[in-house]
This record gives sequence, C-alpha cells and structure tokens, in this order.
Amino acid sequence: MGLNRDGKTRKAELEKHVKKLLACRRCPEMLPPVVSGGAVVSRVLLVGQAPGDKEPKLGRPFAWTAGKTLFRWFKEAAGLDEAAFRASVYMAAVCRCFPGKKTSGGDRVPSQREVENCSSWLDGELRLLRPELVIPVGKLAIAQFMEVEKLDAVVGRVFRIERGGLSFDLIPLPHSSGASPWRYSAAGKPLLAKALALIGDHPAIKEICGRALPAGGKPEVDYLNA
Repeated sequence: MGLNRDGKTRKAELEKHVKKLLACRRCPEMLPPVVSGGAVVSRVLLVGQAPGDKEPKLGRPFAWTAGKTLFRWFKEAAGLDEAAFRASVYMAAVCRCFPGKKTSGGDRVPSQREVENCSSWLDGELRLLRPELVIPVGKLAIAQFMEVEKLDAVVGRVFRIERGGLSFDLIPLPHSSGASPWRYSAAGKPLLAKALALIGDHPAIKEICGRALPAGGKPEVDYLNA
C-alpha cells in the first residue's frame, strides 16, 4: 500500500531526522549513534535502552544476543520475523550510542546527562510518527514514559499515555538481555507471556501482520497522563 501525502511528508521529515541523528556528537566520548534501519513510518515504535558494543559495528539496533531473544518473542507473539519487524517497526532507544563498559564488566548504564542529551531524538520521533503503540524494552526505557519501581507492576498491562498532545498505548517489556534475570522468575514468566499476547493482539500490530482485529479484541487499558 502506497503512502498518502501526509505519509510521504512524514517519511521525508523522518529521513531528515535520521540523517541528523546519525551526525549527532553530543556525547563525544561515545561511539557514533546506532539508528533504526531507515526512515520507517510506522504506527508502532519500539524503544530500547542503549546499543551494546556490537551494534555500532553492525550498524543496526538489537543486532546481537538481546536482539535474537527480542525477535523470537515477536515471532512467537505476532508471526513477525526479524526482517519483517525491522521493515515495519521504527526502533528507537533512550540513548543511541554505546555507553561503554563498566570497570566491573558488562555494559554501563547511560548517565542522566546522556539520557537528557538524547531525549530530543525520541521526542522528535514521537511527534513525527504519532504512534498508536509504543513498546519500551527494559526498565530505563519504561521510565521515560511512566514511573516504574518494579517490573511486576507494569509488565503484562496496557497503559494509555498522554504526552505532548499525543495519545498512545504503551505495553512494557523486560529487557531481552540475558543479564536481566527477571524474565526467568516465577513472576516474570507469566507476565512476559501476557505482555507478548497483548502486543500480538494490538490493532497496530495486526495491521502490520495484515490480520483483522477479532470482535471484542481490544485489551483492557490503564489510563495515565505523562
């Protein structure tokens, strides 16, 4: 299906956005940004935390172990393999540059300054895409939209978010990295399964998959203002 005039305009604006993002050097101590594979005008926006050390070399987000798990989730939940997902969903992140390693090992969590430096990119993508569904992956990503102390309280639910004049559904996921043990826990397993079922049943995902939303299929929503 071709883009209408509004869609073509948004695609052109998104292409400009991506070009500027690729040239961003607000945090010179970091590697250059990793962005989604092109200007994907999508009703669904996925927000990760930050790329790992492999993503800058491979030039795409979720390109390593965490990505394999993430795309397996979406394959099982909605029948979308990695290629279909990347072609249909815009993939953003709280921070677009690899933060570096901790002295104790593992990837460093971005600092508050780094998060603030990068925040305008996500704000711009929300404004340009006007998504119907946002999927934040990991606690840092979820926290950009709502308060979160424990994943148990937010995973497995749909939230209606009002932000900057926009209104969209938010379905949080735990991080797909093996470093996050929550998804293996007794509480985490069923909540993750519920969250993935909610994503698979969401109208924006069904539109991507070319499937009609079944009657009465709208999930229960918690309303929040952000």
